Amino acid sequence: MASLLRQTVLVTGTAGLTGQIVYKKLRERAMRYIPRGLVRSEERKKKIGGSDDVFIGDITDAKTIIPAIQGIDALIILTSAVPKIKHGFIPTKGERVENYIGEDGSFDEMPETYFENGCYPEQVDWIGQKNQIDAAKAAGVKQIVLVGSMCGTIPNHPLNSLGNGNILVWKRKAEQYLADSGVPYTIIRAGGLEDKPGGLRELLVGKDDELLQQPELAGVTRADVAEVCIQALQFEEARFKAFDLGSKPEGTGTPTNDFKALFSQVTARF
Repeated sequence: MASLLRQTVLVTGTAGLTGQIVYKKLRERAMRYIPRGLVRSEERKKKIGGSDDVFIGDITDAKTIIPAIQGIDALIILTSAVPKIKHGFIPTKGERVENYIGEDGSFDEMPETYFENGCYPEQVDWIGQKNQIDAAKAAGVKQIVLVGSMCGTIPNHPLNSLGNGNILVWKRKAEQYLADSGVPYTIIRAGGLEDKPGGLRELLVGKDDELLQQPELAGVTRADVAEVCIQALQFEEARFKAFDLGSKPEGTGTPTNDFKALFSQVTARF
């Protein structure tokens, strides 16, 4: 009987930093979940172990992702356009753009960036996510969890100027498309992502970037975002809701472990 209750969950963007954590967490909970991954190349598949449950497909080419989506119960969308730092810019914090983003989503310094051909936010964060939502809806998926970004209500935010991509604009458009799709959804707009251990902070939820006004706001760890994605599959209180996600600094507040209560704080559908 236990096997009948297991959910088959597809994580797209599995080779990304947050996607790898979600995929790993699902595999660790094999009594409850049957995980699948989706990456865009054989190289990326090998990067995360080359398991048979990882499919290869291009989210901007709708037909290539159908095999991964067929037969799943839930979809966690973690795909995102990724800006590259231009040659000639001398990075002081490493090669990853997110190293320059402060806890409130602003930039400590502005790197010169670009998007590779075929990987612009309009293609990845709008067309690619729309393709995933359409394919999941056609396959009868029971829930879609979409990880977006805070600061989407700020048109002139520096994130939109990266590579002239308007990334927050396209992410917000995809979020609205999901909210209008009729499929049960959870939209998580994460604050500044941090590569630190999860489970150690009190998580904060809000809407329309109101959390940015809270002086105690910190970023949120990728591990905590990953946990919220999975917990959203378990509670009705997370369905048909959209929320910003941040946290208090580690060592302040009480680490969140009651996710039903966390989701119950959210009242916004978009």
